[in-house]
Amino acid sequence: MSGLDDPPGNGNLTDFSKNAFPEDNPFNSEGWKLAGKREVLRLRAEILHSIRRFFRERDYLEVETPILIPAPAPELHIDAVACGAHYLQTSPELCMKRLLSAGYPRLFQICHCFREAERGSRHLPEFTMLEWYAAGKDYSFLMEECEDLFRFLADALYGKEEILFGSRRVDLSAPWERLSVEEAFRRYGGMSVRRSLAEDRFDEVLVTRIEPKLGVGRPTFIYDYPVELAALARTKEGDPSLAERFELYLAGIELANAFSELVDPQEQTLRFHEEQQQRSALGKRPYPWPDRFLQALSAMPPSAGIALGIDRLVMLFADRASVDDVVAFPPEEL
Repeated sequence: MSGLDDPPGNGNLTDFSKNAFPEDNPFNSEGWKLAGKREVLRLRAEILHSIRRFFRERDYLEVETPILIPAPAPELHIDAVACGAHYLQTSPELCMKRLLSAGYPRLFQICHCFREAERGSRHLPEFTMLEWYAAGKDYSFLMEECEDLFRFLADALYGKEEILFGSRRVDLSAPWERLSVEEAFRRYGGMSVRRSLAEDRFDEVLVTRIEPKLGVGRPTFIYDYPVELAALARTKEGDPSLAERFELYLAGIELANAFSELVDPQEQTLRFHEEQQQRSALGKRPYPWPDRFLQALSAMPPSAGIALGIDRLVMLFADRASVDDVVAFPPEEL
Protein backbone atom coordinates (compact mmCIF):
# COMPACT_ATOMS: atom_id res chain seq x y z
CA MET A 1 0.00 0.00 0.00
CA SER A 2 1.93 2.97 -1.28
CA GLY A 3 2.62 5.71 1.20
CA LEU A 4 0.81 4.07 4.10
CA ASP A 5 2.07 2.33 7.17
CA ASP A 6 1.57 -1.43 7.22
CA PRO A 7 -1.90 -2.32 8.44
CA PRO A 8 -2.39 -4.08 11.75
CA GLY A 9 -1.82 -7.81 11.79
CA ASN A 10 0.80 -10.39 12.55
CA GLY A 11 1.32 -12.43 9.38
CA ASN A 12 2.83 -11.44 6.06
CA LEU A 13 3.18 -12.96 2.64
CA THR A 14 6.56 -14.47 3.46
CA ASP A 15 4.63 -17.09 5.41
CA PHE A 16 3.87 -18.67 2.04
CA SER A 17 6.52 -20.85 0.41
CA LYS A 18 6.60 -22.11 -3.14
CA ASN A 19 6.10 -25.59 -1.71
CA ALA A 20 2.54 -24.55 -0.91
CA PHE A 21 1.83 -24.23 -4.65
CA PRO A 22 4.12 -26.65 -6.56
CA GLU A 23 4.73 -26.13 -10.27
CA ASP A 24 2.60 -29.11 -11.32
CA ASN A 25 -0.41 -27.86 -9.33
CA PRO A 26 -3.06 -26.70 -11.87
CA PHE A 27 -4.22 -24.08 -9.35
CA ASN A 28 -0.73 -22.66 -8.90
CA SER A 29 -1.42 -19.20 -10.39
CA GLU A 30 -4.77 -18.90 -8.63
CA GLY A 31 -3.17 -19.89 -5.34
CA TRP A 32 -0.51 -17.23 -5.67
CA LYS A 33 -3.11 -14.63 -6.63
CA LEU A 34 -5.18 -15.40 -3.56
CA ALA A 35 -2.06 -15.46 -1.39
CA GLY A 36 -1.18 -12.01 -2.69
CA LYS A 37 -4.44 -10.66 -1.25
CA ARG A 38 -3.66 -11.75 2.28
CA GLU A 39 -2.67 -8.34 3.64
CA VAL A 40 -5.49 -6.44 2.00
CA LEU A 41 -8.00 -9.01 3.29
CA ARG A 42 -6.46 -8.64 6.73
CA LEU A 43 -6.94 -4.87 6.42
CA ARG A 44 -10.54 -5.42 5.32
CA ALA A 45 -11.17 -7.53 8.43
CA GLU A 46 -9.65 -4.83 10.64
CA ILE A 47 -11.89 -2.20 9.04
CA LEU A 48 -15.01 -4.30 9.65
CA HIS A 49 -13.96 -4.90 13.24
CA SER A 50 -13.36 -1.18 13.78
CA ILE A 51 -16.70 -0.24 12.21
CA ARG A 52 -18.50 -2.53 14.62
CA ARG A 53 -16.57 -1.09 17.55
CA PHE A 54 -17.41 2.47 16.47
CA PHE A 55 -21.15 1.83 16.34
CA ARG A 56 -21.31 -0.27 19.50
CA GLU A 57 -19.57 2.49 21.41
CA ARG A 58 -22.35 4.82 20.21
CA ASP A 59 -25.11 2.49 21.39
CA TYR A 60 -26.17 1.27 17.95
CA LEU A 61 -27.70 -2.20 17.75
CA GLU A 62 -26.28 -4.44 15.05
CA VAL A 63 -29.08 -6.28 13.25
CA GLU A 64 -29.47 -8.84 10.49
CA THR A 65 -32.41 -8.76 8.11
CA PRO A 66 -33.30 -11.15 5.25
CA ILE A 67 -31.37 -10.96 2.01
CA LEU A 68 -34.19 -12.64 0.05
CA ILE A 69 -37.19 -10.30 0.08
CA PRO A 70 -40.59 -10.25 -1.65
CA ALA A 71 -40.52 -6.61 -2.77
CA PRO A 72 -37.60 -4.18 -3.20
CA ALA A 73 -38.11 -0.42 -3.26
CA PRO A 74 -39.23 0.53 -6.79
CA GLU A 75 -36.39 2.92 -7.68
CA LEU A 76 -35.85 3.84 -11.32
CA HIS A 77 -32.09 3.40 -11.56
CA ILE A 78 -31.63 0.38 -9.28
CA ASP A 79 -32.45 -3.06 -10.67
CA ALA A 80 -32.93 -5.99 -8.31
CA VAL A 81 -31.87 -9.56 -9.09
CA ALA A 82 -34.85 -11.90 -9.26
CA CYS A 83 -34.58 -15.15 -7.31
CA GLY A 84 -37.65 -17.30 -7.89
CA ALA A 85 -40.70 -15.32 -6.82
CA HIS A 86 -38.56 -13.08 -4.62
CA TYR A 87 -35.58 -10.75 -5.06
CA LEU A 88 -32.11 -10.46 -3.62
CA GLN A 89 -32.01 -7.22 -1.68
CA THR A 90 -30.51 -4.12 -3.25
CA SER A 91 -30.36 -2.64 0.24
CA PRO A 92 -31.62 -3.61 3.73
CA GLU A 93 -33.40 -0.25 3.90
CA LEU A 94 -37.03 -1.31 3.95
CA CYS A 95 -36.56 -3.92 6.68
CA MET A 96 -34.40 -1.63 8.82
CA LYS A 97 -37.02 1.12 8.62
CA ARG A 98 -39.66 -1.32 9.79
CA LEU A 99 -37.48 -1.90 12.86
CA LEU A 100 -37.28 1.86 13.41
CA SER A 101 -41.07 1.94 13.21
CA ALA A 102 -41.19 -0.72 15.93
CA GLY A 103 -39.23 1.52 18.31
CA TYR A 104 -35.56 0.66 17.74
CA PRO A 105 -33.71 3.99 18.09
CA ARG A 106 -30.30 3.26 16.50
CA LEU A 107 -29.45 0.43 14.11
CA PHE A 108 -26.59 -0.63 11.89
CA GLN A 109 -25.99 -3.56 9.57
CA ILE A 110 -23.16 -4.88 7.42
CA CYS A 111 -24.57 -7.12 4.70
CA HIS A 112 -24.35 -8.31 1.11
CA CYS A 113 -26.49 -6.56 -1.51
CA PHE A 114 -27.13 -7.37 -5.16
CA ARG A 115 -27.83 -5.31 -8.25
CA GLU A 116 -28.22 -6.25 -11.90
CA ALA A 117 -25.80 -4.92 -14.53
CA GLU A 118 -23.40 -3.46 -11.95
CA ARG A 119 -19.82 -4.23 -12.97
CA GLY A 120 -16.68 -2.14 -13.25
CA SER A 121 -13.58 -1.15 -11.32
CA ARG A 122 -15.85 0.39 -8.66
CA HIS A 123 -18.91 -1.84 -9.03
CA LEU A 124 -19.69 -5.46 -8.21
CA PRO A 125 -23.01 -7.24 -8.78
CA GLU A 126 -22.68 -8.59 -5.22
CA PHE A 127 -21.18 -6.10 -2.81
CA THR A 128 -20.94 -5.33 0.90
CA MET A 129 -22.98 -2.47 2.34
CA LEU A 130 -22.91 -0.71 5.69
CA GLU A 131 -26.21 0.94 6.59
CA TRP A 132 -27.08 2.80 9.75
CA TYR A 133 -30.16 4.66 10.98
CA ALA A 134 -30.80 7.04 13.87
CA ALA A 135 -34.25 8.07 15.09
CA GLY A 136 -34.80 11.73 15.87
CA LYS A 137 -31.93 12.86 13.63
CA ASP A 138 -31.49 14.37 10.16
CA TYR A 139 -28.93 14.29 7.38
CA SER A 140 -26.73 16.92 9.05
CA PHE A 141 -26.21 14.53 11.96
CA LEU A 142 -25.09 11.82 9.54
CA MET A 143 -22.53 14.14 7.98
CA GLU A 144 -20.93 14.55 11.39
CA GLU A 145 -21.04 10.80 12.03
CA CYS A 146 -19.30 10.15 8.70
CA GLU A 147 -16.52 12.51 9.75
CA ASP A 148 -16.22 10.76 13.10
CA LEU A 149 -16.30 7.26 11.58
CA PHE A 150 -13.57 7.91 9.02
CA ARG A 151 -11.29 9.56 11.55
CA PHE A 152 -11.90 6.66 13.92
CA LEU A 153 -10.92 4.16 11.22
CA ALA A 154 -7.83 6.08 10.13
CA ASP A 155 -6.65 6.42 13.72
CA ALA A 156 -7.30 2.74 14.47
CA LEU A 157 -5.43 1.60 11.36
CA TYR A 158 -2.66 4.15 10.95
CA GLY A 159 -2.65 6.42 13.99
CA LYS A 160 -3.35 9.59 11.99
CA GLU A 161 -6.25 11.50 10.42
CA GLU A 162 -5.25 11.08 6.80
CA ILE A 163 -4.89 8.50 4.07
CA LEU A 164 -3.08 8.38 0.75
CA PHE A 165 -4.87 7.26 -2.39
CA GLY A 166 -2.58 7.06 -5.39
CA SER A 167 -0.60 10.25 -5.30
CA ARG A 168 -3.29 12.14 -3.37
CA ARG A 169 -3.15 12.87 0.33
CA VAL A 170 -6.66 13.06 1.81
CA ASP A 171 -7.03 14.99 5.07
CA LEU A 172 -9.83 13.51 7.18
CA SER A 173 -9.84 16.16 9.90
CA ALA A 174 -13.18 17.93 10.38
CA PRO A 175 -15.00 19.81 9.04
CA TRP A 176 -15.24 18.34 5.55
CA GLU A 177 -16.31 20.32 2.50
CA ARG A 178 -20.06 20.81 2.14
CA LEU A 179 -21.29 21.74 -1.31
CA SER A 180 -24.91 21.98 -2.45
CA VAL A 181 -25.76 20.08 -5.62
CA GLU A 182 -26.72 23.36 -7.28
CA GLU A 183 -23.36 24.92 -6.37
CA ALA A 184 -21.49 21.83 -7.59
CA PHE A 185 -23.27 21.96 -10.96
CA ARG A 186 -22.59 25.67 -11.43
CA ARG A 187 -18.98 25.46 -10.26
CA TYR A 188 -17.89 22.29 -12.05
CA GLY A 189 -20.70 21.34 -14.43
CA GLY A 190 -21.14 24.64 -16.25
CA MET A 191 -24.93 24.62 -15.89
CA SER A 192 -27.75 24.69 -13.38
CA VAL A 193 -29.30 21.55 -11.96
CA ARG A 194 -32.66 22.38 -13.55
CA ARG A 195 -31.09 22.75 -16.96
CA SER A 196 -29.33 19.39 -16.59
CA LEU A 197 -32.65 17.77 -15.70
CA ALA A 198 -34.50 19.47 -18.56
CA GLU A 199 -31.86 18.18 -21.00
CA ASP A 200 -31.78 14.73 -19.34
CA ARG A 201 -28.06 15.18 -18.63
CA PHE A 202 -27.92 15.17 -14.82
CA ASP A 203 -26.09 11.85 -14.49
CA GLU A 204 -23.79 12.56 -17.43
CA VAL A 205 -22.68 15.94 -16.07
CA LEU A 206 -22.34 14.62 -12.54
CA VAL A 207 -20.18 11.65 -13.54
CA THR A 208 -17.99 13.24 -16.21
CA ARG A 209 -17.52 16.82 -15.00
CA ILE A 210 -18.29 17.00 -11.29
CA GLU A 211 -17.35 13.75 -9.55
CA PRO A 212 -13.62 13.91 -10.50
CA LYS A 213 -13.42 17.29 -8.68
CA LEU A 214 -15.04 16.09 -5.44
CA GLY A 215 -13.21 14.91 -2.35
CA VAL A 216 -9.78 16.00 -3.61
CA GLY A 217 -7.60 16.83 -0.64
CA ARG A 218 -10.45 16.30 1.81
CA PRO A 219 -13.82 14.54 1.61
CA THR A 220 -16.82 16.39 0.15
CA PHE A 221 -20.52 16.17 0.91
CA ILE A 222 -22.80 17.28 -1.90
CA TYR A 223 -26.29 17.85 -0.53
CA ASP A 224 -29.84 18.99 -1.29
CA TYR A 225 -30.73 16.96 -4.37
CA PRO A 226 -33.71 17.65 -6.62
CA VAL A 227 -36.69 15.97 -5.02
CA GLU A 228 -37.30 13.84 -8.13
CA LEU A 229 -33.91 12.19 -7.54
CA ALA A 230 -34.58 11.15 -3.95
CA ALA A 231 -37.54 8.77 -3.84
CA LEU A 232 -37.20 7.94 -0.14
CA ALA A 233 -35.95 11.27 1.25
CA ARG A 234 -37.78 14.03 3.11
CA THR A 235 -38.31 17.32 1.31
CA LYS A 236 -36.31 20.28 2.54
CA GLU A 237 -38.18 22.62 4.84
CA GLY A 238 -38.92 25.85 3.00
CA ASP A 239 -38.10 24.43 -0.45
CA PRO A 240 -40.22 21.48 -1.61
CA SER A 241 -38.21 21.26 -4.85
CA LEU A 242 -35.26 19.86 -2.87
CA ALA A 243 -34.76 16.72 -0.78
CA GLU A 244 -32.57 16.34 2.29
CA ARG A 245 -30.19 13.93 0.64
CA PHE A 246 -26.40 13.93 0.46
CA GLU A 247 -23.67 11.85 -1.12
CA LEU A 248 -20.13 11.55 0.20
CA TYR A 249 -17.09 11.67 -2.11
CA LEU A 250 -13.46 10.96 -1.40
CA ALA A 251 -10.77 11.27 -4.10
CA GLY A 252 -13.50 11.55 -6.74
CA ILE A 253 -15.18 8.31 -5.63
CA GLU A 254 -18.74 8.14 -4.32
CA LEU A 255 -18.82 6.32 -0.99
CA ALA A 256 -22.18 6.94 0.66
CA ASN A 257 -25.75 8.04 0.05
CA ALA A 258 -27.85 9.44 2.91
CA PHE A 259 -31.28 10.93 3.63
CA SER A 260 -33.41 12.59 6.17
CA GLU A 261 -36.01 9.86 5.81
CA LEU A 262 -39.46 10.36 4.34
CA VAL A 263 -41.97 9.08 6.94
CA ASP A 264 -45.24 10.13 5.30
CA PRO A 265 -46.82 6.92 3.91
CA GLN A 266 -49.10 8.80 1.50
CA GLU A 267 -46.23 10.78 -0.01
CA GLN A 268 -44.06 7.65 -0.15
CA THR A 269 -46.83 5.75 -1.92
CA LEU A 270 -47.15 8.54 -4.48
CA ARG A 271 -43.40 8.55 -5.13
CA PHE A 272 -43.26 4.78 -5.47
CA HIS A 273 -46.08 4.91 -8.03
CA GLU A 274 -44.11 7.51 -10.01
CA GLU A 275 -40.98 5.35 -9.89
CA GLN A 276 -42.95 2.29 -11.05
CA GLN A 277 -44.41 4.26 -13.96
CA GLN A 278 -40.97 5.46 -15.01
CA ARG A 279 -39.62 1.91 -14.79
CA SER A 280 -42.47 0.66 -16.98
CA ALA A 281 -41.85 3.45 -19.50
CA LEU A 282 -38.26 2.19 -19.86
CA GLY A 283 -39.40 -1.39 -20.31
CA LYS A 284 -38.23 -2.51 -16.88
CA ARG A 285 -40.21 -5.11 -14.99
CA PRO A 286 -42.50 -3.83 -12.24
CA TYR A 287 -41.84 -4.95 -8.69
CA PRO A 288 -44.41 -6.32 -6.25
CA TRP A 289 -45.84 -3.60 -4.05
CA PRO A 290 -44.04 -3.21 -0.64
CA ASP A 291 -47.25 -3.15 1.39
CA ARG A 292 -45.79 -4.07 4.77
CA PHE A 293 -43.17 -1.35 4.57
CA LEU A 294 -45.75 1.29 3.68
CA GLN A 295 -48.06 0.12 6.46
CA ALA A 296 -45.23 0.39 9.01
CA LEU A 297 -44.13 3.82 7.79
CA SER A 298 -46.90 5.66 9.63
CA ALA A 299 -45.30 4.61 12.94
CA MET A 300 -41.74 5.57 11.93
CA PRO A 301 -40.32 8.57 13.82
CA PRO A 302 -38.35 11.32 12.07
CA SER A 303 -35.05 9.60 11.27
CA ALA A 304 -31.91 9.70 9.18
CA GLY A 305 -30.30 6.80 7.31
CA ILE A 306 -27.21 6.19 5.23
CA ALA A 307 -25.73 3.47 3.01
CA LEU A 308 -21.93 3.24 2.64
CA GLY A 309 -20.09 0.91 0.27
CA ILE A 310 -17.59 -1.22 2.19
CA ASP A 311 -15.70 -2.43 -0.90
CA ARG A 312 -14.97 1.12 -2.05
CA LEU A 313 -14.07 2.13 1.50
CA VAL A 314 -11.51 -0.67 1.73
CA MET A 315 -10.24 0.16 -1.76
CA LEU A 316 -9.49 3.71 -0.62
CA PHE A 317 -7.96 2.79 2.72
CA ALA A 318 -5.83 0.09 1.06
CA ASP A 319 -4.81 2.42 -1.81
CA ARG A 320 -5.97 0.02 -4.51
CA ALA A 321 -7.25 0.92 -7.95
CA SER A 322 -10.19 -1.50 -8.14
CA VAL A 323 -12.71 -3.15 -5.86
CA ASP A 324 -11.54 -6.45 -7.40
CA ASP A 325 -8.33 -6.03 -5.39
CA VAL A 326 -10.12 -5.94 -2.02
CA VAL A 327 -12.48 -8.92 -2.30
CA ALA A 328 -11.31 -12.52 -2.22
CA PHE A 329 -13.22 -13.56 -5.36
CA PRO A 330 -14.45 -11.17 -8.07
CA PRO A 331 -17.39 -12.78 -9.89
CA GLU A 332 -15.33 -13.77 -12.94
CA GLU A 333 -13.04 -15.88 -10.74
CA LEU A 334 -15.72 -18.05 -9.15
